[in-house]
Amino acid sequence: MTESSGSLQTGDLVLLVDSKDRRYLLSLESGKEFHSHAGFISHDELIGGIDGIYIKSTGGMEYLAIRPTMADVVLKMPRAAQIIYPKDLGHILVTADIGNQHKVLESGVGSGSLSIALLRSGANVTGYDLREDFAQRAIKNVTSFYGEEISNRYKVNLGDAYEGFEESNFDRVVLDLPEPWKVVNHIPSTLKSGGIFVAYTPSITQVAKLRERLDTDQFVMLETTEILRRTWHVEGQSVRPDHRMVAHTGFITSARFIG
Repeated sequence: MTESSGSLQTGDLVLLVDSKDRRYLLSLESGKEFHSHAGFISHDELIGGIDGIYIKSTGGMEYLAIRPTMADVVLKMPRAAQIIYPKDLGHILVTADIGNQHKVLESGVGSGSLSIALLRSGANVTGYDLREDFAQRAIKNVTSFYGEEISNRYKVNLGDAYEGFEESNFDRVVLDLPEPWKVVNHIPSTLKSGGIFVAYTPSITQVAKLRERLDTDQFVMLETTEILRRTWHVEGQSVRPDHRMVAHTGFITSARFIG
């Protein structure tokens, strides 16, 4: 994982930000170059430099070179599938009450954005995905962010979540699947009593089917939430909401299992 202090080193993730706030994510590698419409920057010019330096490309474009936040990485990392956005990741972590050493089952790992967030909270994560290309992309993105040592807390199994899971005794189950209600039958053999179940779904019809399936005496404290994010324009006395906002991306449904 990229350190928060010290000089930039080979293998570190670096965010380049230009004067128009366009952002580019790099993994530093000696001998490599970052190319844009404004020429190029040699990675060797960044290696050994400090976090937060300004550097010019061969075409005269000035960039801020700074270590990325987790949100920067999630938004800019290579994708094999649609990611869960930072505004939803934060709420999922709080809703699922993810803590240090929690044993978490994640199904539908996609490009690894949720995996990165779960691991950042100290959890031990076992992922399941039906597609090998998604699993490999998630592993690659997670390893790029944390380094190879993360393998002792993260693994991804190939398998169909709708058919059940090989492992059990999880503290949390977090799903990003099109039909999460098909997993509910497997929760008693997978999740500890008192554990938390969370599902992320794009459409309200998915939520309705899931809530109907969760409406048993084995699940309590059901809740569905949608997170909307709006930034503000603040420039002198001109203070107003920005014209654009990140509105609907998905619904977050949670429940406590007391089987």
